[in-house]
Amino acid sequence: MSKITVLLLLAFLEVSASGYSQNTFTLNFHKTRIERILHYLEKHSDYVFYYTNDELEALPSVDLHLKDITLPELLDSLSRRLGIGYQILDNKLVVLGTHVQPVQDHRITGRVTDTTGKPLAGVTVRVKGKQMGTVTDADGRFSLVVPDDAVLEFSAIGYNRVEVPVGDRQNITVNMHEISSALNELVVVGYGTEKKATLTGSISSVKGSDIVKSPAVNVSNSLVGRLPGLTAVQGSGEPGYDGSTIRIRGINSFNNNDPLVVVDGIPYRSLERIDPNSIESITILKDASAAIYGSEAANGVILITTKRGRVGKPQIGLNLNYGYNQPTRLPKMADAATYATMLNEIADYAGTPEPYSAQDIQKFKDGSDPWQHPNTDWFKEVLKKWSDQYAGDISVSGGTESMRYYVLVGTRFEDGNYRRSATFYRQDNFLANLDAHVNKNVHIGVDLSGREEYRHFPTRGAGEIFRFVMRGKPTMNAYWPNGLPGPDIEYGDNPAVIVTSATGYDKDLRYYLNSNLHLDINIPWIKGLSITGNAAFDKGFQFRKLWQTPWYLYNLQGFDSAGNPILIKGQRGYDKPQLTEWAADNTTITLNALLNYEHRFGVNHDFKFMVGTESIKGYGNNFNAFRRFNSTAIDQLFAGLQDNYLNNGGSGYINARLNYFGRVNYSYKEKYLLEFVWRYDGSYIFPENHRFGFFPGVSAGWRISQENFWQKALPFINDFKLRASYGQTGNDRIDEWQYLATYSLGNWFNGNYGYGSLSLSYYPFVTNGNVENQTLYESRIPNPDVTWERANQTDVGFDATLLKSKLAVTFDYFSYIRSKILWYRNASVPLSTGLALPRENIGKAGNRGFDFAVNYQDQAGKFHYQLGVNGGYARNRVIYWDEPPGAPKYQQTTGHPFPSSGLYYVAIGVFHNQAEIDKYPHWAGARPGDIIFKDVNGDGKIDGNDRVRSYKNNVPRFTGGFTAQLQYGPFDLSILLQGAAGAENYVFTESGEIGNFLESFAEGRWTPSNPDANKPRTFNRSNEYWASQANTYFLHSTDYLRLKNLEIGYSLPAHALQRMGFQQFRIYVSGYNLLTYSPHYKDFDPEASAGSGQSYPLQRVVNLGLNASF
Repeated sequence: MSKITVLLLLAFLEVSASGYSQNTFTLNFHKTRIERILHYLEKHSDYVFYYTNDELEALPSVDLHLKDITLPELLDSLSRRLGIGYQILDNKLVVLGTHVQPVQDHRITGRVTDTTGKPLAGVTVRVKGKQMGTVTDADGRFSLVVPDDAVLEFSAIGYNRVEVPVGDRQNITVNMHEISSALNELVVVGYGTEKKATLTGSISSVKGSDIVKSPAVNVSNSLVGRLPGLTAVQGSGEPGYDGSTIRIRGINSFNNNDPLVVVDGIPYRSLERIDPNSIESITILKDASAAIYGSEAANGVILITTKRGRVGKPQIGLNLNYGYNQPTRLPKMADAATYATMLNEIADYAGTPEPYSAQDIQKFKDGSDPWQHPNTDWFKEVLKKWSDQYAGDISVSGGTESMRYYVLVGTRFEDGNYRRSATFYRQDNFLANLDAHVNKNVHIGVDLSGREEYRHFPTRGAGEIFRFVMRGKPTMNAYWPNGLPGPDIEYGDNPAVIVTSATGYDKDLRYYLNSNLHLDINIPWIKGLSITGNAAFDKGFQFRKLWQTPWYLYNLQGFDSAGNPILIKGQRGYDKPQLTEWAADNTTITLNALLNYEHRFGVNHDFKFMVGTESIKGYGNNFNAFRRFNSTAIDQLFAGLQDNYLNNGGSGYINARLNYFGRVNYSYKEKYLLEFVWRYDGSYIFPENHRFGFFPGVSAGWRISQENFWQKALPFINDFKLRASYGQTGNDRIDEWQYLATYSLGNWFNGNYGYGSLSLSYYPFVTNGNVENQTLYESRIPNPDVTWERANQTDVGFDATLLKSKLAVTFDYFSYIRSKILWYRNASVPLSTGLALPRENIGKAGNRGFDFAVNYQDQAGKFHYQLGVNGGYARNRVIYWDEPPGAPKYQQTTGHPFPSSGLYYVAIGVFHNQAEIDKYPHWAGARPGDIIFKDVNGDGKIDGNDRVRSYKNNVPRFTGGFTAQLQYGPFDLSILLQGAAGAENYVFTESGEIGNFLESFAEGRWTPSNPDANKPRTFNRSNEYWASQANTYFLHSTDYLRLKNLEIGYSLPAHALQRMGFQQFRIYVSGYNLLTYSPHYKDFDPEASAGSGQSYPLQRVVNLGLNASF
């Protein structure tokens, strides 16, 4: 009776465990009683076995020789051999005996991965409605004996629960989707991590798995539209120089606005060239939480965490992609006939003979005379339709509890757009992160990464090349019909030739090595106390070689008697070949040590404390040399001429920073949250009396959803947290040594040519009529009181999750005041005084705005989806600026945004006829077709007092993005829409006799036959007043919406993976910058830095790739 009672009690126990241990056993027993085996298992595990001696004594002895077997597997074996049954009632209790129903011989195996195919360890796998379960191992695999009608439940922190009917399957593969708002998720912060639930700062992050969906070679271009509060504007698409200018919450200073980049805890490393497949996550600190980085954090902080090894057998990952790129948008220029007509109009306005007859214009149209009447499209002559790019990575990761590793080797290549050119960028890189547990209290890590960057370009920069392309006249030949290069546009430059190797080459080779040794020690005699240290050594080398050679063009000198063209070959460029070489090396050494302590008092009070110190030293040298040559046969310095043009030079630098910092966190029931951070910064930038600055920050949070009244009133809101922060950071990113008088060596004229040390320092100093002397002159007046910029930052916001954590919302409002900004007093002190004043800490500026993110995820059967929208708005203004005396308020910089785009006449239309000119104040000499300038001050005339300052510049006020990730079975789709608004650019081309016109201008221009046009008449260079005077007609809004990224993928199903031996195999096609909508900016890409088209165009990419692991 007692036995039955105990069994019934055990059967109805309320079990608290969610699964049982996946420990394995190695057993070697010879003719051993089953009781002894069970006793051994109890001694070496957490299991408790219930049985009756009478039943087990009747069983025979057994031989067991098993290796790495789990308990369920062992019990299955005993059940079949001895005819006994068992039941696992909870995580520790096992009932055995002949009275227990034997298990059915139905074992299910499988593997659990995330949406990217990576294995998930520690996932709880349970039979629904039963106390049967297990957990996945480091490779995401599991094995479990289940009833025939079992339904498996899969659960893990941070992931949506999944239910899968077993049916008659023997193996299943399960993909689990992350819960973006998982409150237990650890978020990287300055010098540590914090739980998302207790985070009080304004922080945004993106996972590496999202970054790699962009085929952009440069990582900085993959962040736009994914992080609220981050603005990334890509001004150029040139290979090797295609990085975005990144700003966090807009522009806050008149000086440097770059955020601090920290990679694996080490500051001052590069973001742009990190291999995207090596990135685990990127986090940005936007508010007072950045104060722990002190003087470098005024513009925000970007924290990059690279991947590390996980416990498990070696896993090999392979990522390959190949794609084609082309310019996103090229301007359409006027054709030859239109251009010739417009030059005739210029001549008519000037009262000079027309340069082209009607017969000439007809020949331009019909193409009957390609030698003398071509119709050249210079963009087609200079640029290829497509160029290629590729990238590849292979990684190996894994390890044991005592040693883990992650190693990656990768390569990248991007070809240039130029025809007949060897322009390209190539990168080879590696990463090795090793972690070792010496014992349970000592952990050592070694991080090593490096890369080689190779840039190969023409001898002219992209700005020069595209300036000539924009000015290329369609009435001139780029190449003659026989294939020889045509004449130059000016100064020997034919852009179709100078992009080729005919003019030489520009090679730039760089090597970077980053290393870090880190040590973590848990102090065993004080619970919660640990010490962390890092020693990082970063080295960079650069070697650049610019080889410039003369080139040859051909001019048409007429035709011979047989009608054959006569082409005269002429040398252009330099009279002799010339070589310039640069070499540089740079070293940065970072040492830091941190003391961490955390403790829970009672059950409600959590306390964490961290204090640390950091030393950063940098030094470097560079050297350059120049030689001319008699021949192009040898391009080495030793073969250069020893003439008067020979030149050598060099320089060096040294810098240092010493910092002390700390953080204190307190949490009551994870409901009331408080954090204080501080940093005491020392920088070589400032004089001794201002060298150190103290920068504190405080933040608080209230998880109001934890209050009883909230849970009763709003149960559909799972978590709601209010946050507020205030802090002060500094900025020392200014020109160094401003507190010292700076002297330079220079040659300059004495006598009538110079006016002291402030002028003409490049002329020779001549004495006694013909003796040249080198002199020492003061090049900068010092400011002995130069000190830190101060940034006071206030932020309030909230984080919320709703609808069973399917919906997550974050919102922040911020207000920044930047004071003591270094700037000049040159406005109030006129240049006519002859004084070049030093910069002083006189500027003051403010910046306000908000940013937000909304994310929703759910699933319907096999269909999983995640949708997100994020955005940020920031508007700055100048609070104090040194204004010119007497300037009217509407012309002052104070109160306007910065950087200032200058003063403009306000364009209000076009004079359609002489009657309109007579009725309104106008510029002297105005004629029909000219732009009307507004009489701003109403004095009846148009002059400099009618110029106003624009309330916009080329920095967008609003940026945002929409993301969608969809998956149905093996198919997945990823979309990123990105946009920006609130910026404008000045679009003015060098046109007329000097160069071509935009087609959009040519088609809509004013002419006597088109008097109602809204565009002005044809102009020549800057000869017209409205072309030479900056005015709002040429200011265009750059608002745009872009399909930034699109990726479609297919993953092989589990049965195919097993046959092929893969854990994951996925193929995909992706696109980057595929479509752009910019209604007010149609001739150029709205992100391009140069409104005149004189920059390398941004790129559209179409890509095919695969991801595999095994």
